[in-house]
Amino acid sequence: MEEGNRRRDLALVAGIVGVGLAVLPAWLLLRGGDEPSRPSAAPPAATPTSTPAPAPPADPCARPATTGFVPRTLTVPGIARRARVLALPRDAAGVPGVPPVSDKLSFAWDRGGIEPGSAVGHVLLNTHTWPDGTAMGNKLLAGLQVGGRMVLRAGPRAACYTVTERTEVLASDGFPGWDAVDGPPEVVIVVCSGKRLGPGNWTHRTLWFASPATAT
Repeated sequence: MEEGNRRRDLALVAGIVGVGLAVLPAWLLLRGGDEPSRPSAAPPAATPTSTPAPAPPADPCARPATTGFVPRTLTVPGIARRARVLALPRDAAGVPGVPPVSDKLSFAWDRGGIEPGSAVGHVLLNTHTWPDGTAMGNKLLAGLQVGGRMVLRAGPRAACYTVTERTEVLASDGFPGWDAVDGPPEVVIVVCSGKRLGPGNWTHRTLWFASPATAT
């Protein structure tokens, strides 16, 4: 009796194991094989670094000089970029000095006269005009009009002016008051113009009057 029961139990176990082995391959197919490993978390995206925009150039007229100084350069946008300014004395007749004949692009400033940045008087400047049209005076005659801007500098100090008047007069007539040492502050630039009669001898003079300007 026990022998018969043992055989029955072994047959039942064998049947269960056989069913299990038959089902196992199908279950593996449904799973798609071994379980894939869990993907690691993606690294955080790098934050793009922004390149700061270059700072705009400082406007020299934002903090103009409040007292006079001896000018070293003169800038007239579109015409002259930091042209040299020579501090020259007057001659024996009291006429303001002019740049050397060979120096066609520099300005002369009336040394000992009114300085840029001063509260009163005319800052006197002059430059050459050449018959071949290549000197600074020619450039001013061609391009500097009312509303034009100019900046006189000496190191970090600057004084800015805007042209308020341009006029041409006969050399023989002159322009009364052009060299005033009192009254409203102005820059006055004088160049030869008109017809050239000979070396240094022109029929007219052109003058630009410029008043102090503030930052744009």
